[in-house]
Amino acid sequence: MSRIGKLPISLPEGVTLEIKAGEAVITGPKGSLSRKIPQRIEIEVKDNSLVVSSKSKTKQGSATFGTTRAHLANMVLGVSQGWKKELELVGTGYRAEVVGSTLVLSVGFSHPVKIEAPENVTFKVEKSIITIEGIDKETVGETAARTRAVRPPEPYKGKGIKYLDEVVRRKAGKAAKTVGAPA
Repeated sequence: MSRIGKLPISLPEGVTLEIKAGEAVITGPKGSLSRKIPQRIEIEVKDNSLVVSSKSKTKQGSATFGTTRAHLANMVLGVSQGWKKELELVGTGYRAEVVGSTLVLSVGFSHPVKIEAPENVTFKVEKSIITIEGIDKETVGETAARTRAVRPPEPYKGKGIKYLDEVVRRKAGKAAKTVGAPA
């Protein structure tokens, strides 16, 4: 059995769980999230915490047990604190701005690239840092990945859009190869 699945999920102040028709709806101060719960999984509220348990003892049941618990924990964190990803623009002339709910990137193409914010996701831009915030971890991460994919960092000069904590492995250019070669 999963060790992570056995851990209870504490519900912060103001966060509630409602189970209806095989779907868990978690509501908190930042909003509401819902997810279908597999038939093999049971969810109980005990002492202001969620306890996830599995009805089946199969390998598939054990796998969905831990995954479901992780999804519910992410939902609880999302509706209480929210999720955030930060991206950095590296490159001369690379700019980003927010127009309404759209992120407009000028990253060396002949045209500006526009990225629409999904539901419950917001963009913020300060200097060369793009902040993507929302209550759903999956949507925030996917939006950050789509934004980074517009111009991923290249290994020679490091230009592009990278995660704030990402380390870009740099390569030596053509000049470095010819230094040790005989003329």
